[in-house]
Amino acid sequence: MSTASPSGATPGPADAVRAAVLGVPGVNAMHGGVFADVATYLPGRRVTGVRLEPERTEVHVVVTPDNPIPGVADAVRAAVQHIRPEPVDVYVEDIAIPDPQ
Repeated sequence: MSTASPSGATPGPADAVRAAVLGVPGVNAMHGGVFADVATYLPGRRVTGVRLEPERTEVHVVVTPDNPIPGVADAVRAAVQHIRPEPVDVYVEDIAIPDPQ
């Protein structure tokens, strides 16, 4: 069984954070920030929406409108702290409005 990411690289902490965040109900997608610069840069690839710093973790997300935003942010924070125990900053960048069709 391979644990490689789509690019063939072995997943690391940023990949684990991304997977945990995307598993939270109410999270629709990761977001790269206003200038698309929020990412963890790795050899040959980047993990968009996750910024790992030595003393904190930052995640930027797009949420669905069916869950209260503060609850989603709290759930994201809790999910990430299982991987990285330092403070977690959650930024809700957008709300995914479903297409009425």
